[in-house]
Amino acid sequence: MSQLAIRTIETIAIEINSIKDHTKQIVLHSSIEIGRRLTEAKEMMPHGEWMNWLADSVDYKQSTANNLMKIFKEYGSDQLTLFGDNADSQALGSLNYTQAVALLGIPAEEREAFVQENDVDSMSTRELQEAVKARKDAEKALKAAQAEAEKAKKAMEKEQKLREKLEAQQADHALIVERLEAQAEEAAAAAAKAESGEDDGQATALQEELEKAKQEHADSLAQIKKLEQELKAKPIDVPAIVEKVPAEIEAELAELRKKVAQGTGEEAAIFKAHFKNLNDAFANLLSALEIVGKTDEELHAKYKAATNGLIDRMKAEL
Repeated sequence: MSQLAIRTIETIAIEINSIKDHTKQIVLHSSIEIGRRLTEAKEMMPHGEWMNWLADSVDYKQSTANNLMKIFKEYGSDQLTLFGDNADSQALGSLNYTQAVALLGIPAEEREAFVQENDVDSMSTRELQEAVKARKDAEKALKAAQAEAEKAKKAMEKEQKLREKLEAQQADHALIVERLEAQAEEAAAAAAKAESGEDDGQATALQEELEKAKQEHADSLAQIKKLEQELKAKPIDVPAIVEKVPAEIEAELAELRKKVAQGTGEEAAIFKAHFKNLNDAFANLLSALEIVGKTDEELHAKYKAATNGLIDRMKAEL
């Protein structure tokens, strides 16, 4: 038999598959090198001349040139030789041009694992494109779910902080209520203590008498002022302009001045009683102010300033 006669069908199949694999490698490697040179040319090309140069010089559409440059960027190594191993991975090195373009939709760090897990060699171009799309859709859905989960987490954290803030405010309010209740009890006790030291109706009677005396004093002063104004306004018909007060009016004025100037023993007693009441009330005021100072410094300062203002006003009235 001749040498040709002993060749088997299996041998022929092996040779064909070997040629196919070699052809795919050559096509991919060639695409990488073309993409390398297109990238170099584009960097040298003046602005606005790139598309014309592609059509006139290498007969490429811009989309084809873009795919070739992406293949170089994503699959090519730094080697410059056309015949060496210029693919970044042996698994990726077995891809054909169409498969390499389809796999550009997979992130570079995941591309090799995707090829190994999905038996890309046995897939048709449509099947590979669908698998890549399904992968991208799954990743998009995962990112959306993660974003939603992160949003929900932040919302929960915000709600938790708000709840903690409200709980803290509630605790503060409870302390404030407790403190105010204590202050109210202390103020009531102080008031009861002050009231227990007074005679039953004496303070009221003295107060009424004092108010009556003050009113009479004010009425007298007003009447004096009125009479003096009437005297100044009333002309007297004499040749020379002389101010002369009629005798009956002068007598009435004298009586009123005497009434205002004189002080009776009853008024002195009223003064002493009210002076004592004022002194006792001031002592109780200082005691209450001291109690407030132990519980609320800000309120203590406010009440102390009000007390000083009252004292200044009392001095100004004297």
